[in-house]
Amino acid sequence: MYNKLIAKEAKLCIIGLGYVGLPIALEFAKTISVIGFDINEDRINMMKNNQDPSEELEASDFEGCDITFTSSIEDIKAASFYVIAVPTPIDDRKMPVLDILLSASNIVGEAVSKGDYIIFESTVYPGCTEEDCIPVVEEASGLKFETDFKVGYSPERINPGDKEHTISNVIKVVAGCDEESLEEIAKVYEIVVKAGVHRTPNIKVAEAAKIIENTQRDVNIALINELSIIFNKMGINTYDVLEAAGTKWNFLNFQPGLVGGHCIGVDPYYLTYKAEGYGYHSRVINSGRYVNDSMGFYIAKQIVKKVIAADKNISESKILVMGATFKENVSDIRNSKVADVIKELKSFSVNVEVHDPHASSKDLQHEYGFGLIDEIGNGYDAVIVAVNHKDYLDFDTAYFKSIMTDKGILADLKGIYRHKIEGIEYWSL
Repeated sequence: MYNKLIAKEAKLCIIGLGYVGLPIALEFAKTISVIGFDINEDRINMMKNNQDPSEELEASDFEGCDITFTSSIEDIKAASFYVIAVPTPIDDRKMPVLDILLSASNIVGEAVSKGDYIIFESTVYPGCTEEDCIPVVEEASGLKFETDFKVGYSPERINPGDKEHTISNVIKVVAGCDEESLEEIAKVYEIVVKAGVHRTPNIKVAEAAKIIENTQRDVNIALINELSIIFNKMGINTYDVLEAAGTKWNFLNFQPGLVGGHCIGVDPYYLTYKAEGYGYHSRVINSGRYVNDSMGFYIAKQIVKKVIAADKNISESKILVMGATFKENVSDIRNSKVADVIKELKSFSVNVEVHDPHASSKDLQHEYGFGLIDEIGNGYDAVIVAVNHKDYLDFDTAYFKSIMTDKGILADLKGIYRHKIEGIEYWSL
């Protein structure tokens, strides 16, 4: 398979061209022939015009790439190596939603032929590839797993907005259904991953490795968030504590904050769901999730208390929230916990205005029921800097005083103005 792809006697197809799929597709297309498939025709048309719908890549990233974009299942039948990179979200009950993944598996099942390879990159619980996805492929194709087609798993490690840790310089974890497929899949990924690949003993190990990467971060951040709640009661600045503790060589540098997005705030639920199936109720992971999921409401209540303490009528107050994406310098609003802060503030009848230079007002309105203001105004009783976008980093005391009322409160959730603000009531996690 590797030799055929290199010789362009076979094509590679990426299913799902979002934050994960499109960068991988373009990277492969610099060397081999690629088909990029997505069900969203509008997105396909944008990519045909060298536009990234996710606003992560430049037009120049499309240049010199041997890639065909399509939304037709008939077109992808020309491929022999399929990579599925679609979202795996959770529902309102924090349960895994596999609909998109299983739909993608069915699409590949309709296109796959004998001798083809199918690689899954979507984050799932251990066992999902073999127990849930492969049966769908078999039913749709009429082919037999291992006998007629090979399957592998290679979890994505793309970090939106991160220009340093890219596909090519981050080690790729790979797994195959047997020794032969493992080597072929590893060699194919080595085409684009210059940092090399790590071969795992089986697919379940690779699935588990991915899911604990984000679960570990989630639990560690939850600890720091809980510490920030404790230190707030004590009148201690958490960032000052972390700075001091960080002078020890083995201290882990995690910071408090809102934990959202499509990875850290989601993946742990896949693991705890599967654990329940084995009769084990996770305590540490679930506790960490509870702490992190509660932070938006905690932050809002702290601000409301401070506004009331400033002798202001909370229902007549105006609060500005700066930043609505799930992290800095990206347009991604999926599972943004800033929405929890806004929802809680509005429950107190607060007049809330939201500003974000990167997010789409239309998307926020559709997803969370609030839009954005075009320009930051004035007369705010409190300003919450929720996301440390580069656009906000240079603001100073004079600026915040100019947009706030007397006794205004500045809530700096990421601590970016620590030791830089004077003459304003300042609060951070």
